[in-house]
Amino acid sequence: MNMYARALGAALTLAMGLASSAALAGPRAAAQSTGPTAGHTAVQQVLNRLTTDDGAPGALAEIRNRHGETVLTSGVADLRTNAPMKGDGNFRIGSMTKPYIATVVLQLVGEHRVALDAPVERYLPGVVRGNGNDGRRITVRQLLQHTSGLPDYLTYLKPQDILTDRYAHHDPAELLGIALAHPPLFKPGRKWSYSNTNYLLAAMLIEKVTDQPYATEVERRILVPLGLHSTSVPGDATTIPGSHARGYVRPGADAEPIDVTEFNPSVAAGSGDMISSASDTSRFFDALLHGRLLRPAELAEMTRTRATGSSGGRAYGLGLERYPLPCGGVYWGHGGDIFGFETVSGATTDGRQATVMVNLDPGGSDAQDADMRAAVTTALCS
Repeated sequence: MNMYARALGAALTLAMGLASSAALAGPRAAAQSTGPTAGHTAVQQVLNRLTTDDGAPGALAEIRNRHGETVLTSGVADLRTNAPMKGDGNFRIGSMTKPYIATVVLQLVGEHRVALDAPVERYLPGVVRGNGNDGRRITVRQLLQHTSGLPDYLTYLKPQDILTDRYAHHDPAELLGIALAHPPLFKPGRKWSYSNTNYLLAAMLIEKVTDQPYATEVERRILVPLGLHSTSVPGDATTIPGSHARGYVRPGADAEPIDVTEFNPSVAAGSGDMISSASDTSRFFDALLHGRLLRPAELAEMTRTRATGSSGGRAYGLGLERYPLPCGGVYWGHGGDIFGFETVSGATTDGRQATVMVNLDPGGSDAQDADMRAAVTTALCS
């Protein structure tokens, strides 16, 4: 739960004029799977727990290794029709956008157009100013590693306001202004604190350096070369293209889920706005770890981590998370949550990948985050 569920979910009592979705409740679809399932029984059990005890309508896991891929599903993609969850649909990936943005910045580093330890001021002169926040003292590296000390604008943006006007465009300058109206959390480099403001600025930096929208650079540098046809940066588009599950929030423990599939994701520009699929996500992380997107020097910088103080041994590189595996070794990836969807993806350097998604966020049980991680680690260790 690293993007919206904490910053937005705590306040999501949703005492707003959204229609109740009590009529959406229906019988739960049976667990499904395609492809070989031997050795993945434990993953299926976690998915079933996500769609029962944790309250998600549906869940999926795609597991890949050198021998092939397996797709497991549980529950439903649509509470109105009871259509079962499918493994090949698209969904919003939330903060899993950050590795894409970090990859583009690091490609620019490799092209000598950006210096990691240069101040943000060099590329965005005068942009980061106010209440002690100063782009002259914050480096590009500190943006990508969440050590800038910049406040997270989502801490101050009420979720009720987003969902009551869910189709509204949010300008980057507006979002940045929300953050800079508050003092920094600490002096740059002193501590670690996850802030979506960092990646809003990283996207702005890409645009300044390349003179192109960051969406164009992500597509040109990553999506097209890897053939990630299900992955996109939607801009102001409010719908999810192609086959997809519906996304839900639950405003209270005893409340019925509310469908929030359609909304304007510009509120998460650069930090959590992208759309993808389980297959594309796994392929992206595999390509990233195997040097198909970054040169060795830049990949080494990306995987230089800093402890976060979080449970589970989480360490953070440049847009990339590292976690220990219970079977030994580590995996790299990222989590993402945004209205309607929570996703976790991980990959190892020896060619194993796992991506897990549920179509409920926020509003799951307190155990939903842990069960998502458990599904990924179980898949990678199976």
